[in-house]
Amino acid sequence: MPSLSHARRLGAVASLAGLGVIALATAASAHVTVNPKTAEQGSYAKISFRVPNEEDKADTTKLVVDLPADHPVSSVSVRPVPGWTAKVVESKLPAPVKTEGGELTKAVTQITWSGGKIEPGQFQEFDVSLGPLPTNTDTMTFKADQTYSDGQVVKWEQDPGDGSNEPEHPAPTLKLTPKGAADTAAAGLTAQSKPAAAKAEADSDDGTARVLGGVGIGVGVIGIAVGGYGLSRARSRA
Repeated sequence: MPSLSHARRLGAVASLAGLGVIALATAASAHVTVNPKTAEQGSYAKISFRVPNEEDKADTTKLVVDLPADHPVSSVSVRPVPGWTAKVVESKLPAPVKTEGGELTKAVTQITWSGGKIEPGQFQEFDVSLGPLPTNTDTMTFKADQTYSDGQVVKWEQDPGDGSNEPEHPAPTLKLTPKGAADTAAAGLTAQSKPAAAKAEADSDDGTARVLGGVGIGVGVIGIAVGGYGLSRARSRA
């Protein structure tokens, strides 16, 4: 009985620990985020603002996303979302900004989605196509306001830092990789895989040769045995 009680206590502790891990994972995944999290500098990209509902008794009814005016892009378009209306605001920049597409004096600085709802336990994705992405920074930060049906507004605008100590309301962030980095990495993986493929092919050829050699030896042994048997029969008849 004591061992049974001890086992039950261990089981309860393990269950509580598991629930704690699940709660932390849920909290971390409930932020407004940009997906994918990385894109190539100077490229055109489609990104999605993923918006989960963190409340139990209220719907998300509006999302406002601010595009960085210090790193603007010349082309911005939104994908229609059933039940939602998108309003795109273009503003004059404080100073002209040189980009891959030329010098910009005005750009899209804010996008608002409204009219729909995200119920508790659900999420929605809002797609945006934009580019060319800046080449003079490795990060684009999009501050966002999430409005609920009860009037609450959650501001996702805190600096996420390096991710090791994430704040309560981090701003959606897109990491920008150097132009051609993905191709270089892919080429490196291909180069690394060639010796392995050659070795595998050599091993395969060696294995095949061994098998064929073994088969030949086996056939030879059978031939010797059959020949010996025939010779023995012939001697017996004689």
